[in-house]
Amino acid sequence: VQLVESGGGFVQTGRSLRLSCVLSGDNFEDYLVGWFRQAPGKGREEVSSFSPSDDSTYYAESAKGRFTITANHAKATVYLQMNNLKPDDTAVYYCAAAYGAPAGIMTMAPPSEYMYWGHGTQVTVSS
Repeated sequence: VQLVESGGGFVQTGRSLRLSCVLSGDNFEDYLVGWFRQAPGKGREEVSSFSPSDDSTYYAESAKGRFTITANHAKATVYLQMNNLKPDDTAVYYCAAAYGAPAGIMTMAPPSEYMYWGHGTQVTVSS
């Protein structure tokens, strides 16, 4: 399985970005897909996840109300729409996939449970 992220960039506070994650090499429907981020000097932080089995979603507190995760099943792509960005959102954003797509996700699996990772895309928000 390969994951390729895109869509990062440099924006001002309050602007938006949409990240994309394309999954290839296996059946998209079989994988839970999550977005994580890592700021300089900090650990990897959960952001949001998506289960293709029922399109259920999960958001970390930092993402609720501002970020939206969606997917295009035909394109095997998961999107993370990020609105009203803040300087604290500055980080490298990683897409990850875990085999098994449970329905009704209500929590986010920890990074250790995701077998496949993309290389990340940088998001920088200026104040």
